[in-house]
Amino acid sequence: MLSLQSAGAGGIVNHMVQYIGTHLDASFAALSDATRRGVLEQLVRADASITELAERFRMTLTGMKKHVGVLEQAGFVTTEKVGRVRNCKLGVRRLEQEAMWIERYRQLWEARFDELDTVVEELKCKESVDGRRKK
Repeated sequence: MLSLQSAGAGGIVNHMVQYIGTHLDASFAALSDATRRGVLEQLVRADASITELAERFRMTLTGMKKHVGVLEQAGFVTTEKVGRVRNCKLGVRRLEQEAMWIERYRQLWEARFDELDTVVEELKCKESVDGRRKK
């Protein structure tokens, strides 16, 4: 429930920004680790138990449970306990928000590098013209 202060349009937008920021934080934190990225790659091929994942990545069950927990919190993995085995599979969460965030900054940097290229070319032209005048 929104408070009266946050009920205005600005408050709703602020909650949306915080919500998206929280998802991005969880996503990038989950993806920042090579083991977790490897787990996702493995689960793309086939579902696996935490035991199987621990063996594949040569780590303890406790360590793998922690990695899977981070992936699960980000929504990338779901787990289901069947008897004594906890099976992992890819979650339904996709990387659309993350891709949009990255694309926005890619476009920004691309535009900046294009501007820099223009400045460099202008300086080269000026340099060559000034060099001819001195001779």
